[in-house]
Amino acid sequence: MVEGKEVIKKIMGFLELFMCKTLVKRIISLILITMEVPDKRITEITGLCNKSVRELKKAIKKGEVDSQFKVGGGGRKPKLKDVEEAVIEEINTNNYHSRRQIADMIEEKYSIKISVNSVGRLLKKTGLSV
Repeated sequence: MVEGKEVIKKIMGFLELFMCKTLVKRIISLILITMEVPDKRITEITGLCNKSVRELKKAIKKGEVDSQFKVGGGGRKPKLKDVEEAVIEEINTNNYHSRRQIADMIEEKYSIKISVNSVGRLLKKTGLSV
């Protein structure tokens, strides 16, 4: 006989074929919460932290469960978001020989300090090269 925790782990593994691990943990936790499984047991089974289980319970009480199906989007705004087009135009119209020169220009003109690696990512994203 297969224990309940093992069955749930197999179900989680199957669901991970179709969605991210975080979302799978939330869905299984929501199911376990509605089955009145204790928080500690939910944490053991799913790997979700206690705080996340409490947040899910709050969402259920408020009727805001659909908000728990969103994953990501918590990152910070890219440094160059507002000036990216101007930076690209500057790169196109002037003669820069290195990524360091571009990083220095961005700091000088836009007061935004970025790394040489970030300049490389910008160049790659826009299809430019130096």
